[in-house]
Amino acid sequence: MLKKIILTIFLIMGSYGLVSAETIRLSYANFPPASTFPSVQMERWKEAVEERTNGRVMIDTYPGGSLLGARNMFRGVIQGQADIGNICMSYQPGVFPMTTVLELPFGFKTSTAASLVLWDLFEKYQPKEFEQVKVLTMFGTAPSNLMTRQPVRNLAELQGLEIRASGTASQILEVLGAVPVDMPMSETPEALQRGMVKGLLSSMEVLLDFNFAAYTPYQTRLDLQVYPFAVIMNKNKWNALPEDVRRIMEELGREQALWTGEYMDAQVEKSLEYARNKYDARMFELSREEYAEINQKLEFLVEKWKQEAEKTGLPAEEILADLLRLKDQYEAEVASQ
Repeated sequence: MLKKIILTIFLIMGSYGLVSAETIRLSYANFPPASTFPSVQMERWKEAVEERTNGRVMIDTYPGGSLLGARNMFRGVIQGQADIGNICMSYQPGVFPMTTVLELPFGFKTSTAASLVLWDLFEKYQPKEFEQVKVLTMFGTAPSNLMTRQPVRNLAELQGLEIRASGTASQILEVLGAVPVDMPMSETPEALQRGMVKGLLSSMEVLLDFNFAAYTPYQTRLDLQVYPFAVIMNKNKWNALPEDVRRIMEELGREQALWTGEYMDAQVEKSLEYARNKYDARMFELSREEYAEINQKLEFLVEKWKQEAEKTGLPAEEILADLLRLKDQYEAEVASQ
């Protein structure tokens, strides 16, 4: 009898050990706070993977830079400090020459269209900038617009204003006559309150996610650059996954890009409604002539990107033609829904 009990206990413990051995645990690092859209999409991806693998894969998520920060995310994933990481390509100038084409001011209206364009371009061109990692999905922010402490109803009222920006946005603001101030988003609320900056140029979900509506009751629609993001995985970890798990993750690539874009667009609308209802926010549109002037002044950025892309061996003209064609296609699809 005692032998049977011992044997039963052994078999039970053995079965637990087998389950444990079959469970794959992966770490996923992210740099923005948990409430912001890059981390919201992270949690959705985690849930989708765990559900579709029937719990064989479990994802431990680390938002807010708790495992890796924004600037060391790419290297950290390559080195295995995290199995998976979310990067913003704009934070590392020159490292991602193809995918940062989305930073150019092409007038995207939605994150949905931008995210699908980015994914399609990546799928077609398979740029060498990601050859050290496995790309799981990509997405773009909503277009960048102006949020200010004082009204900016035309370009004349933008002149000389100190505006928080980063990357290509700084160049754009300088050309348009503003004074760009580069600072982390986390420092921007205090800078706005103290008058160190008079506004920021960013996608407008931050009106709610960071409560910038409390400091910037005026918005000016510019529909400028989009910031591209990618979810990447350590290549050794990827290659070690079972084939069926890899297939599930690959099938999620475009689906996740679409989901994130749609979530982002809904969050922008929610944020604008929040700003209007709680802070009586006002949205300004420039004249047709001023929008044309902006486009003319910013043409040099496209030429500059083309020259730099061609130096790295990228077919710049073909990429731009694909981007514009896909942009029109996806924006039309979004508008018809």
